[in-house]
Amino acid sequence: MTGAKMNYVTSGIIRMPKGTLPERLQLIFDGLSQLIEEYKPQVMGIEDVFVARNPSSALKLGQARGAAILSGTNAQLPVSEYSPRSIKLAVVGTGAADKKQVQMMVTSLLKLPGEPSEDAADALAVAICHGHSMRTQNIMAGAGVKGYSRGRLK
Repeated sequence: MTGAKMNYVTSGIIRMPKGTLPERLQLIFDGLSQLIEEYKPQVMGIEDVFVARNPSSALKLGQARGAAILSGTNAQLPVSEYSPRSIKLAVVGTGAADKKQVQMMVTSLLKLPGEPSEDAADALAVAICHGHSMRTQNIMAGAGVKGYSRGRLK
């Protein structure tokens, strides 16, 4: 993000081959570490864990998030977490948006030549949400506002 303008750099997904959970977690960590080294981001945003119907899937998702977060903290990046609802709200304007709506808005906001995959659109949506959040914090700090709690400025 440059000032108030978002600039698309790249996006993609890390494909997981078959293997043990520890091997797959290592691939997530190594893949993100390589991307961090290559693109040198200043911050990292990630989606909060949501409650899945399958407890086993939720546990595996939490472990994958842990590997991703560690890749960021290992590179001394500040990591911000956002709920799925707040991400959708920031990108689409409603926290109940579906994946197709997120894809369409990400494509439009970033002026992409084509629609990214659902997973890539989700990651780009986190980046857009984080950009909006940082811009709002900078505006509030510039106005002397120290925080926001229960609907009141501090």
